[in-house]
Amino acid sequence: MTERIVVVAGALVRDGRLLAARRSAPPDLAGRWELPGGKVEPGETPERALVRELREELGADTRALERVPGEWPLKPGYVLVVWAARLLPGSAEPAPLEDHDELRWLTPEEIWDVDWLDQDVPAVKGALPWIDPGA
Repeated sequence: MTERIVVVAGALVRDGRLLAARRSAPPDLAGRWELPGGKVEPGETPERALVRELREELGADTRALERVPGEWPLKPGYVLVVWAARLLPGSAEPAPLEDHDELRWLTPEEIWDVDWLDQDVPAVKGALPWIDPGA
């Protein structure tokens, strides 16, 4: 049986906007946009991995809310799962610390203005119900 590595990404929402992160590395992904996150480590839940990854990559303290339905294949052996997430009160403003060079908070009307990584497109579509201006 092939090892299955789970990559968790955060649909981080604030004031009806979704956070998008532009990759700066590796070179084949640089310049394209993604939902930030990373690999789930052995013994770690996806929710804890997401909180850890968003702290490492963005310097932000977050809370995973609910899993976005679905999972999407990445490279062989890797699968992407997405969780809706919120910044915790008092958290630092997210900043591009690792693997990213720009962040943007996108309104529902701006979601498709950035060049998403191919595997993130269905994940972003799945996250759209969490982008609620009244939330």
